[in-house]
Amino acid sequence: MFRYLPITSVFAALAAYGADEAKPTYLRDVAPILNKAGCTSGPCHGAAKGKNGFKLSLRGYDPHFDYESLLYDLAGRRFNRADPGRSLMLAKPTQQVAHEGGLRFETNSRYYKMIFDWIAAGVPYGDPARDAVERLDVEPQQITMNGPGEAAKVRVTAHYADGGSREVTEDATIESNTPDVAEVAGDGVKGARVGEAALLVRFQGKFVTLPVTVLNPKPGFAWKALPQHNYIDQHVDAKLQTLRIQPSPAATDAEFLRRVSLDLTGQPPTPEEIRAFLSDRTPSRAKRSRLIDKLIASPAYVDHWTVKWADLLQNSRKYLGEKGAYGFQEWIRQSIARNKPYDKMVRELLTSRGSSYENPAANYYRVTRDAKPTMEKTTQVFLGVRMVCAQCHDHPFERWTQNQYYEMAAFFSAVGIRPAYEVGEEIVYDQRRDYEMKHPKDGRVMKPNFLLPAAAVNGGAIPADPQRREALADWLTSPANPFFAKSAVNRVWSYFTGIGIIDPVDDIRASNPPSNPALLDALTKDFIDHGFDLRRLMRTIADSRTYQASIQTNEWNEKDLTNFSHAIPRRLKAEELMDALTLATGVRPVLPDVPPDTTASQYVDPHIGKEGFLDLFGRPARESACECERRADLSLPQALNLVNGRTISDAVADASGRIAKAIVGGKSDRDIVEELYLASLSRPPSAEEIASAVKYLAAAEGAGARGRAARAQDLLWALVNSKAFLYNY
Repeated sequence: MFRYLPITSVFAALAAYGADEAKPTYLRDVAPILNKAGCTSGPCHGAAKGKNGFKLSLRGYDPHFDYESLLYDLAGRRFNRADPGRSLMLAKPTQQVAHEGGLRFETNSRYYKMIFDWIAAGVPYGDPARDAVERLDVEPQQITMNGPGEAAKVRVTAHYADGGSREVTEDATIESNTPDVAEVAGDGVKGARVGEAALLVRFQGKFVTLPVTVLNPKPGFAWKALPQHNYIDQHVDAKLQTLRIQPSPAATDAEFLRRVSLDLTGQPPTPEEIRAFLSDRTPSRAKRSRLIDKLIASPAYVDHWTVKWADLLQNSRKYLGEKGAYGFQEWIRQSIARNKPYDKMVRELLTSRGSSYENPAANYYRVTRDAKPTMEKTTQVFLGVRMVCAQCHDHPFERWTQNQYYEMAAFFSAVGIRPAYEVGEEIVYDQRRDYEMKHPKDGRVMKPNFLLPAAAVNGGAIPADPQRREALADWLTSPANPFFAKSAVNRVWSYFTGIGIIDPVDDIRASNPPSNPALLDALTKDFIDHGFDLRRLMRTIADSRTYQASIQTNEWNEKDLTNFSHAIPRRLKAEELMDALTLATGVRPVLPDVPPDTTASQYVDPHIGKEGFLDLFGRPARESACECERRADLSLPQALNLVNGRTISDAVADASGRIAKAIVGGKSDRDIVEELYLASLSRPPSAEEIASAVKYLAAAEGAGARGRAARAQDLLWALVNSKAFLYNY
């Protein structure tokens, strides 16, 4: 029989319901505390093997795993439901019990009270349909400061699956990608120096990137427009004007000649080429454009860019054998010589099958051999996306999940490699059984799937049979793929400026934003619109005023390193340095593996001249597809080699070298000095340099040709040990 409840009972029931709704849960309330307190960080329990026998997922990417670990590890002894304050989960972080991680929060803190209440409520997990964070809002959406020392607050709001929201600024993690520009201070940011940075705001698996700009506070800035050669300059200037940065004017003709020759061909110009270019009275812009076309059409251009791609594709006898390495190098050379469209070149690599001798592109699979490293190399080289973190867990700073890692790897799981008939030859083929990719956690078969929804880039279905790579190639090289063309133009741009618009160039992610998004978008569109033409892309970059800018700075751009307001000197790459030394001295190093007239840019792999000059100066071993494998730093062993090493001293003093020929040919001291400056520094000496050098050579009078040669060798040794020789400026 139905009966009415007293009104007090109704209110009591409502109060109980409301109290139940207000109970803290692990998902909504406790997990953020563990993340903020650092319990799930790499140095603590989020390490690969945990800490002191207890493991949590890195940065809390797997809350269900963490919850079960807390509940069931040590037979649940981390909680004392009868007396929550005596729970290890509270006693350790407050150091009431010895804790190697130190004090994480105080007993009178909000974090303590929240965990106390959660334990008292029975440690509920929560409902993912209600308590999971769906998105973050960060205010403001960008921060601009008028100078160092200014500060700005950040407000972070989490929006939940049940439609609710709350401010989580105090619990969110805020980090700066450039702390010496924008320093995180509490719930905000403080400008440290003029420049740009990005704040990465993270909370419960969601993140937002917030751009921060610290302007130059110095008064008196007035924009002075410089000539704009193409759309590159328009986008660069627009950004510089906003940042109150005045770009440097163009480099001299001699500086441009050396820079563009090294960047396009890996070779410095010869004295004859320098004299011809400097004496040409054609307007500078026209003769520079003509020079760019000439260099791109040269055999040295093909050699130079073959090295670049052989590095990325890891062409080496270590993996491919001698015949395989030479065949793969020739395939790369022919692709560059014919200006094969970039998308076609990549497609041929990804879909390659058959004999590694008859189809050299198949060597792409012989290096990595297994599905997972092949996928990691493919995404890093051709998409600029590093997937390696997602092999063990969801990516902590990006959208990529562990499931996506194995779905992408599944495209390569059917690739088989077996021996062929000739020694060193192998066959790349599609396996027909036992080829499925399985998830390491539960063993389920992972079907191949794209990183992004297929409809966004290509509507084609993914085949269920082993021949899946065609579908991957369609998706990856599609003009609609937001990573493929962008990563290519960003990488090429870095080869001409020393830094990518996104840097590192093979780490494109939301938390690593481009320094000039409009410029990157324009370059990407132009590259796609012109059929993925790499030569045209390089010509466009080299023809811009931005690329041709001087290294000389002004009061407004002297601290700028990321906005391309001036050229930044770059140490010559190992092969460039060896070939520049050959030109300066007139002597090419003799190596038993190659003919005497072979340039360093023509060496097939790092086994030629191994552990010698080239390796010392940063030639990559080609054991990784990362750009970081090639080093361009200066070290003490390099400095000692330059000063005392036999490579330079023997070349300078060689009896068949440039100095010996000049003296035997009867050249005057002035002519010798000019020749040495042109051959080493790619410019004529100044009047002061001529006078000083001629005076030094003349002091050998009476010592005969040998004494004169010795002094000329001293001069050449000094020139090739100078920064002007070692750097591309």
